[in-house]
Amino acid sequence: MKSDIQIAQEAKLKHIREVAAQLDISEDDLEFYGKYKSKLSDDLWEKVKNNKDGKLVLVTAINPTPAGEGKTTTTVGLGQALGLMNVKSVIALREPSLGPCFGIKGGAAGGGNAQVVPMEDLNLHFTGDFHAITSANNLLAAMLDNHIQQGNSLKIDSNQIVWKRCVDMNDRVLRNIVVGLGRKADGVVREDHFIITVASEIMAVLCLAEDMKDLKERIGRIVVAYTYEGQPVTAKQLNAVGAMAALLKDALKPNLIQTLENTPAIIHGGPFANIAHGCNSVRATKTALKLADVVVTEAGFGADLGAEKFLDIKCQIAGLKPDAIVLVATVRALKYNGGVLKTELSKENLEALKHGIVNLEKHIENLHKFGVPVVVSLNRFVTDTDAEVTFVKEFCENRNCEFSLCEVWEKGGEGGVDLAQKVIATMETKESHYKPLYDVKLSIKEKIETIAKEIYGADSVTYDSSAEGSIKTIENLGFKELPICMAKNQYSLSDDATKLGRPTKI
Repeated sequence: MKSDIQIAQEAKLKHIREVAAQLDISEDDLEFYGKYKSKLSDDLWEKVKNNKDGKLVLVTAINPTPAGEGKTTTTVGLGQALGLMNVKSVIALREPSLGPCFGIKGGAAGGGNAQVVPMEDLNLHFTGDFHAITSANNLLAAMLDNHIQQGNSLKIDSNQIVWKRCVDMNDRVLRNIVVGLGRKADGVVREDHFIITVASEIMAVLCLAEDMKDLKERIGRIVVAYTYEGQPVTAKQLNAVGAMAALLKDALKPNLIQTLENTPAIIHGGPFANIAHGCNSVRATKTALKLADVVVTEAGFGADLGAEKFLDIKCQIAGLKPDAIVLVATVRALKYNGGVLKTELSKENLEALKHGIVNLEKHIENLHKFGVPVVVSLNRFVTDTDAEVTFVKEFCENRNCEFSLCEVWEKGGEGGVDLAQKVIATMETKESHYKPLYDVKLSIKEKIETIAKEIYGADSVTYDSSAEGSIKTIENLGFKELPICMAKNQYSLSDDATKLGRPTKI
């Protein structure tokens, strides 16, 4: 089979105005970036906001492994399959970060015959959203340091600065640096840090903002440092909000492109799920729901991270109610969880599959706690045997899950028709009773412990003195009645990446 980039470059793309027409979007509401990319105008929301919402389908996965799961490929293929069934559908995805694209992870456009295109544009500079977020983040950093240099009227303690600079690249030598060296005019000497752009709080708040007014309010509340007396200093106090919002005015608008089969795809934002909420923007998802009958979106990494944050953070904040969840797995990944070496995954091994499928079992149990029906999608590899597939199918059906064998990588939308039919049937026959895992009015510790015990399988939670101090600070700042965003290793349900399967306390 041809490589992903060969398939993408040979695709027959439609002009983006034709793709938009499938969603009844007029040319007046498109801001073109060439022939195949467009931003959706601010005016579009006002025109569609009273439309009835379509159905919302979340695609998530088991914990990622070197064997591969294919979550984005399944998301794109499902959207293409719905298109083949003449369902008015749209895919809502995150934008990829340059760092992983030039590292070992690759891009985020799907794969095989289930990709969003133009793939090279999406995986590189796209429409400049990440550059705008990087600039806004670093403008705030520059204004913070300049304030200290120009007299420090807010009495900022340079040893208590929590705002970091960012760059959209894996440049590890910038993680811990010293700034302000040189002459007195070059600033105050202090330790500083760089993070990758997708880890910036600007990325997180942009993806949660409803509109520019909401974005400005969220930016204004960002805590950048503390005073000598321990009081928080915000971006609003540094008078940075207006300038930052100006840099983000276009980045706030969702982007429209297409799949290989010309299905509309709204791509916007890209916070990581192991540290942030791991979902595309609220604005993109809400707009998509007003434009289509079925919206297929995804959340980053495994269901213990991305899905939990989508359901507990994004849905609570934005008032979203998913109608179904697709949980992606592969036989290879399940055998890897069962202890098989990567080099041996092509061989049939039902015993390892039985040991490793407990990872899938835990994710099914977790998702059912949110009251949303689950469809398991097994992303098929040519080395999978009938016996292995049958074992997974029976395992899922015995746990009140629909099961579908997905072949979208090889066959495109055609290979996802069975999955699309199962998803539609599930939404028609099983009512979603979505509810978050916890009440935001619980204490911070109660929320942390609920996630750790219910989702990760922890027996108990212990707090070091630093964590105790941070919790007390958060409570004193009045932030205790908010959802909890947990940072955790993505490769295991536990905090130890080497513990595969379903770790339990011995």
